[in-house]
Amino acid sequence: MKKISDKLQALMLSAGVFAASTAWAVNDLPGGPAVRQLNLHPPVTKIAEEQHWLHWYIMIICIVIFLLVFGIMFYSVWKHRKSVGHKSQELAEPLWVEIGWTIVPFIIVIFMALPATKVLVAQKDTTNADLTIKATGYQWKWGYDYIKGEGEGLGFVSTLDVTHRNLSDSGLPKGTAVPDNYLLKVDNPLVVPVGKKVRIITTANDVIHAWMVPAFGVKQDAIPGFVRDTWFRAEKTGDFYGQCAELCGKEHAYMPIHVKVVTPAEYTAWVDGEKKKAAAKADDPSKVWTLTDMVARGEKVYNANCIACHTATGKGAGPIKALDGAAVVLDADKAKQIAILLNGAGNGAMPAWKQLSDTEIAAVITFTKNNWSNKTGQIVQPADITAARK
Repeated sequence: MKKISDKLQALMLSAGVFAASTAWAVNDLPGGPAVRQLNLHPPVTKIAEEQHWLHWYIMIICIVIFLLVFGIMFYSVWKHRKSVGHKSQELAEPLWVEIGWTIVPFIIVIFMALPATKVLVAQKDTTNADLTIKATGYQWKWGYDYIKGEGEGLGFVSTLDVTHRNLSDSGLPKGTAVPDNYLLKVDNPLVVPVGKKVRIITTANDVIHAWMVPAFGVKQDAIPGFVRDTWFRAEKTGDFYGQCAELCGKEHAYMPIHVKVVTPAEYTAWVDGEKKKAAAKADDPSKVWTLTDMVARGEKVYNANCIACHTATGKGAGPIKALDGAAVVLDADKAKQIAILLNGAGNGAMPAWKQLSDTEIAAVITFTKNNWSNKTGQIVQPADITAARK
């Protein structure tokens, strides 16, 4: 027995050493998941608080019912078992039993349904919003358009930070430092003011997605061709995280949501800054670019939107086709590649990029035609994209 005990201890020690050597040192992420989190995420909206209360309320009722029903059942089985001389017999069911097991469950359901209905109705009350934002799901990123309220007219795409995608592609070798917000960091977070009612309108460009932020108690499907809405009012400032909660394809795990809640004054300053940036970036679609300038602009567009799938080397990854040496990229007929960028290809494997501006699409096509081993010398102008959209 001693030898078996010694071997067991050695095995457990080895397992502990292995776990320690393979685990990554991460901390709780404020506004996001916590290490070994078992309960729901700490709420920062009234709706989320109500959901938490409802969760425990229903669970306690279910536990009480479980203990009563199974307690009586196991007691009866043990007390009236055959081994102590009990024999089965048929008993007439009293009327009060029939009435009791009909009325009692009905009353329990009422006590569960009333608070649940109250919370559900409140979740869908999107009236009188201070700010309305459309969230559009793309494979695999989110597009945000400020439709109504302060910031109206602003719009941008929110994509997983490239450094985090590179970490994931590396397989996280031993000794790799993993940030606490791993696979949740984005280039452009959604910014909203604290204490304001924010209505989120959801839709999708390709397949079904779902916009979910646990701290807000919000989860709403984004369906192509349909419009759904939800709302939240954050009670505190900070960074809050979520993810697409609908299986939307092979990059589903790389579609995070980051909402930055700021003070009203900070929000006003952010809106002013974003409008100035938008005005500075506004491109004249009739402008004729030089090849050098267009390639430089295209590299930025590629790094922000394409590098996750097509890689920095242009060789592609897995089922993603390579751009380096690709026939459609080298083809003198630029209309073929323009059509792919505007309409997508491969039954959604390559999504459409109509949300990019004419200059951005022209730039990224020109970049691919003149980068890596692709030295075609071809240039695509914004006017070519404008004409193709018609």
